Amino acid sequence: MQTFRMPDVGEGLTEAEIVRWFVEPGEQVDVNQIVCEIETAKALVELPCPFEGTVAQLHATTGEIVPVGGDLISVETADEPPAREPVLVGYGTSNEKPVRRRRRPTTPQGTQSPEAGPPGAETKPVRHGGYEVARSTEERLTTEQPRPRTKPPVRKLAKELGIDLAAVDPTGPGAVITRADVERAAAQRQSAPTGSEQIIPVRGVMRSMAKAMVDSAFSAPHVTEWLDVEVGESLRLLDRLRERHPDHKWSPTVLAAHALVTAAVKHPRVNATFDAEAEVILVHPAVHLGLAVATERGLLVPRVANVNTMSLVQLAGAIGTTTEAARAGTLPPADLTGSTISLTNVGVFGVDGGTPILPPGQVAILCLGRVVERPWVVNGQIAVRPVVTLTLSFDHRCVDGQLGSQVLSEVAQFLHDPAVGMAG
Repeated sequence: MQTFRMPDVGEGLTEAEIVRWFVEPGEQVDVNQIVCEIETAKALVELPCPFEGTVAQLHATTGEIVPVGGDLISVETADEPPAREPVLVGYGTSNEKPVRRRRRPTTPQGTQSPEAGPPGAETKPVRHGGYEVARSTEERLTTEQPRPRTKPPVRKLAKELGIDLAAVDPTGPGAVITRADVERAAAQRQSAPTGSEQIIPVRGVMRSMAKAMVDSAFSAPHVTEWLDVEVGESLRLLDRLRERHPDHKWSPTVLAAHALVTAAVKHPRVNATFDAEAEVILVHPAVHLGLAVATERGLLVPRVANVNTMSLVQLAGAIGTTTEAARAGTLPPADLTGSTISLTNVGVFGVDGGTPILPPGQVAILCLGRVVERPWVVNGQIAVRPVVTLTLSFDHRCVDGQLGSQVLSEVAQFLHDPAVGMAG
């Protein structure tokens, strides 16, 4: 019997949740066959089985969280005979498990069992389950429901969500109530018109994001500056690029990313990490751009590596490929870490701007708002022009107001007149 255990699928990960199984006990599996899909704090990952043989047991159910090193699946390999129960010759085998009889209830001598009833009451013994008990005990045993079978973490979750385990339908092996069963019961209660609060379990990407944002917000002194810029020339450039390179997705995000990378190369201090324990600033030699992407699993910040070496066309292709993979859930965990500076676009949600929180380990993040027509002064006259709001948040321990203002101003100048920015 070979047991496949939860591997370490990413640096710093300690556990993962079972999203779904692709095999069942009794099925044949080959080496490197995908047997399950898991969700870590960073990505969805498909796990291949390193063994060939027959699935003997699935050690975790859908929705269960398994620590790194915990048992996932056991496989009977071809060179091992299936485990058999030893029997005496001539007695055959039995697939039925022996029934353990309940021990007869006893009470100290001279005392009365709480089920015995008042003195003088009839306590003629009756048969129940193969042994004799008092009549009142027989009534209790036949009317009481057995305690639902589940694991302590699931029992704790049910208590937190206010779910009665006795009313939950179990789907786990041996009628065990799983985490998914409890969450399904909670979701069904939420959908009922009872007026109760909606309860959403925080796990996976949502839990990782929440922790990271709290750590960042309360460890780095954020400063946020914003600037409105007219972007008519940028929109005209995007139209020309769509004609010349129709295979790429051209948007203000691409131009903003190019402008931010250009500023990071010119001002390396914004492409850095502030190490408070060592009291040093680590300036990174390469620019790895983090892109905030909204997905069905929550907010992800995939990394586009070495963007400082890319042309504008190459950058557009890399951004398109990365965001599509992030939304599809096919990015490996390694591509969701290691960014050195980030960009988020709230304009796609119809929002003018915001004050972004720094991803942990970074000292600058740019926020791009929606492009909207506004009154704009041109040569002393009021005109209608496309305008966007840029917001830059930075770590004031590493980036002072002067440097932050320079970076924001240079990004704005590029978006106002890309031809001048590219020539410079």
